Amino acid sequence: MLTRNCFSLLLWVLFDGGLLTPLHPEPQQTLEAEPRDNVVPVPGRRSSVQRVKRGWVWNQFFVLEEYMGSEPQYVGKLHSDLDKGVGTVKYTLSGDGAGTVFTIDETTGDIHAIRSLDREEKPFYTLRAQAVDVDTKKPLEPESEFIIKVQDINDNEPKFLDGPYVASVPEMSPVGAYVLQVKATDADDPTYGNSARVVYSILQGQPYFSIDPKTGVIRTALPNMDREVKEQYQVLIQAKDMGGQLGGLAGTTTVNITLTDVNDNPPRFPKSIFHLKVPESSHVGSAIGRIRAVDPDFGKNAEIEYNIVPGDGGNLFDITTDENTQEGVIKLKKPLDFETKKAYTFKVEASNLHLDHRFHSVGPFKDTATVKINVLDMDEPPVFSKPMYTMEVYEDTPVGTIIGAVTAQDLDAGSSSVRYFVDWKNDVDSYFTIDATEGTIATNELLDRESTAQYNFSIIASKVSNPLLTSKVNVIINVLDVNEFPPEISVPYETSVCENAKPGQVIQTVTAADKDLSPAGQRFSFRLSPEASNKPNFTVHDYRNNTAGIETRRNGYSRRQQELYFLPVVIEDSSYPVQSSTNTMTIRVCRCDSDGTILSCNVEAIFLPVGLSTGALIAILLCIVILLVIVVLYVALRRQKKKDTLMTSKEDIRDNVIHYDDEGGGEEDTQAFDIGALRNPKVIEDNKMRRDIKPDTFCFPRQRPPVEDNTDIRDFINQRLQENDVDPTAPPYDSLATYAYEGNGSVAESLSSIESLTTEADQDYDYLSDWGPRFKILADMFGEEESYNPDKVT
Repeated sequence: MLTRNCFSLLLWVLFDGGLLTPLHPEPQQTLEAEPRDNVVPVPGRRSSVQRVKRGWVWNQFFVLEEYMGSEPQYVGKLHSDLDKGVGTVKYTLSGDGAGTVFTIDETTGDIHAIRSLDREEKPFYTLRAQAVDVDTKKPLEPESEFIIKVQDINDNEPKFLDGPYVASVPEMSPVGAYVLQVKATDADDPTYGNSARVVYSILQGQPYFSIDPKTGVIRTALPNMDREVKEQYQVLIQAKDMGGQLGGLAGTTTVNITLTDVNDNPPRFPKSIFHLKVPESSHVGSAIGRIRAVDPDFGKNAEIEYNIVPGDGGNLFDITTDENTQEGVIKLKKPLDFETKKAYTFKVEASNLHLDHRFHSVGPFKDTATVKINVLDMDEPPVFSKPMYTMEVYEDTPVGTIIGAVTAQDLDAGSSSVRYFVDWKNDVDSYFTIDATEGTIATNELLDRESTAQYNFSIIASKVSNPLLTSKVNVIINVLDVNEFPPEISVPYETSVCENAKPGQVIQTVTAADKDLSPAGQRFSFRLSPEASNKPNFTVHDYRNNTAGIETRRNGYSRRQQELYFLPVVIEDSSYPVQSSTNTMTIRVCRCDSDGTILSCNVEAIFLPVGLSTGALIAILLCIVILLVIVVLYVALRRQKKKDTLMTSKEDIRDNVIHYDDEGGGEEDTQAFDIGALRNPKVIEDNKMRRDIKPDTFCFPRQRPPVEDNTDIRDFINQRLQENDVDPTAPPYDSLATYAYEGNGSVAESLSSIESLTTEADQDYDYLSDWGPRFKILADMFGEEESYNPDKVT
């Protein structure tokens, strides 16, 4: 340490030309020669300047990390050329850690670290230093920046950040097979010393595995490591810094290595012979035993396939592999019979499904074992001689007639007697009985083929020694037909013949039907009944193929003379006994055209004109309907036109009320009233008011005695009133309330009394007598009313 301080002092003496000169006790500090010219004013000169040359420029200090001394750690010293040692210069420090981590003596410029530092936490600090005049507080030179680096020591051990590790390698791998690469990290400074230089080694796991000391790659170190011997290995790896030298720090991790399986072992049967005992009553397809070959491999490498080697008894059995247990399951392909064969021997071969070509030299990956099966005798139910019995019997066979028999026997060594009975399920089974000892089946009731043509029931056979052991067989009995029904003509029973038919013309082909079950080759014969053979109208021609034709024997027929003919036809069958029936056919005479097409067979058609076809009749009817429609439309239009004429007639009072062609007085005549109230005494007596307008004041009409002499007007009005009452197209009563103003040009002036200034009693109707004979009736009528009026003052 004394040597280093002397060396620093020498450098300070040699390069004392700078403004600030660092003094550092460590030789690792970096010195950079950088000439600078500082212009400093010289007292006593006006315009001249003095050039001061700085000797060297520093930029970094060093400090040890993890310093544990009792005194603050000395870092370095700052000094300015302007400092004459009289206390006029003050040194200041700012930047990273100034005041908290590092302090400076304001007078001497000594820098100290006041607490322990950790390089892994912060590797360096950047600070700024400045010399300030104590009196003026002004800087004596520009602020300078420097770095304090924390010098590393070996205080961190290597660490495996990804540990512990899990790896695998196939078994039987050669030496040097790659397993895994591990990596350790050291937090120390890799650029300073050997603190971060890591070396790997195996502490546990030799001699099976090795590791590269620099890269950390783990490889196999022994050949032919067998998984079946040992599957799991745990290897302890160490990483040590300082290049593995003494005093270095170390870290460890664990690597779990598993040997994966390869198919290096063939399957092997644990024994060469397997003995199985199987009851003869075992069902086909059932499993009768299991065998197993052992394969020490794992997974798909241990999958085994079993096969039966062709040989004695192998065709009765089959073998499959249980995927869960890898056992061979032996199944029965055919039924066993102790009485036929008591033992079977065959070989089974077990082999791997997935082979590895690298191990073919080991030998064949299969093994063979012998299987011996002993059949056990079981007490079995009786066995019928046939799987199903079919029998036939004629209908109406007498009760008790034997129609067949079933046979069953006990095939066991100690043969037992057999008993038979019908399996009753429904009433149909009661038609037959069975002898319990002999097994003969007989009828129990009369059979009718037309009711039931076939019977299907079951017969049960049981052993006398063990009634619980039973077997069942189906019995089908077909009821044969006996010819008891005569044949009949198939529909239709009615046909037709044309009036213009020729002799020998076939008008209908008939066939026969028989309710009996006709045997193959049965024939039907057709002929006329004896009473019809002498009539010359029709005949029957038998075609000898179960059909016959109805032929005409006359030249033409007349519907006017006879419309219907009845033809009796006799039909016989060929069964025994022969059955026959007489069937009557109805033949209707129809009118036909020249081609034989029937035009009409109705009786009404006889009276129609000859040669008038159906189409012509339809056309005539259609024309009549059209004419009727035209007539109806014409009458309706005429009626409507008549009503329109009445509405526009000058003599119609309603039209005088509703429509008036003269210009009239326009809006002056607005007090229209109902003409019926003027001329109908009944209306006057009922004191009806207008319903089309709202009157301002209620005016009650005066009571007038009925006019007896104006019978013409009254009759005319009553006639019109009656016509309007019964006319559904007439306007409503209230609409007869509007009258046009007659105008001012008339000699008689206005006939309306609506705008009269005087009342009706004050009017003088004498002037009507001056108008001539045409107004004589009016003059008499109003003259009488005036003389009759009791309110008039004379």
